[in-house]
Parts: sequence; C-alpha cells; structure tokens
Amino acid sequence: MYIGKAAQLSGTTIKAIRHYEAIGLLPEPRRQGQYRVYSAQNVELLMFIKCAQQLGFKLKELQEILAGHVGDVLPWERADQAIADKKQELALKIAALQEMHVGLQTFEAQLKTSQEQCSSMAQRS
Repeated sequence: MYIGKAAQLSGTTIKAIRHYEAIGLLPEPRRQGQYRVYSAQNVELLMFIKCAQQLGFKLKELQEILAGHVGDVLPWERADQAIADKKQELALKIAALQEMHVGLQTFEAQLKTSQEQCSSMAQRS
C-alpha cells in the first residue's frame, strides 16, 4: 500500500510517517518506482508508535525501545520494561502533585485565617 493508505489505516499523517523514517523509528519502505510501499507490519508499527505517544512516550523513548528492531515482531520485552518505567515515573509525578495540592490547601487555609484576623482587627479600630 502507498503512504496515504498507510497513514489512513494507522491514524497518522504522511508527514509523521516521513518523520518517523527520517529518525529511524520506521524502517525505509521498499519502493515501487518512485512510490514508497508499506506493509501491514509497517502499519502495525505506526499504530504502536501512535498509541505509545498518546500514552506519554516521547519519540526519543520510542527510538530506544525500537533500536535495532528488524522484522515483523516488535521488541515486546523492551516495550514491557519501558511501560513499567513509565508507570513508575507517573506514580512519582502523581505523588508530587498530590503533595503540591495539600500544600496549596494549607496555604489557602492560612491566607483565609490571616484575612479573617486582619478583618476583625480592622473592625475593632
């Protein structure tokens, strides 16, 4: 299939496909004359890349996962490890955000107390 069909089936764009090829995420497709010809495996890889990006993976991380990838089988063990690492990273970020949220609530309460104290002092004067 040609690049337009591969883009349509994978939910990506032609521009993205060319970019993935340029940075080595997608292998150079075979050619039929001047046209790039993509296989079902190429479309599967494109869908994997798109899904991973939607779940927070950066292209650099995907390059590490797919480094040296050849053939039809994706490097699932590396992908599994990357997913575990990403989940741990997210858990740490969530914990940090929860701490910030608690800090903001405490700060807000302190400001309200200070405001009430200032208001009551102003009324006494």
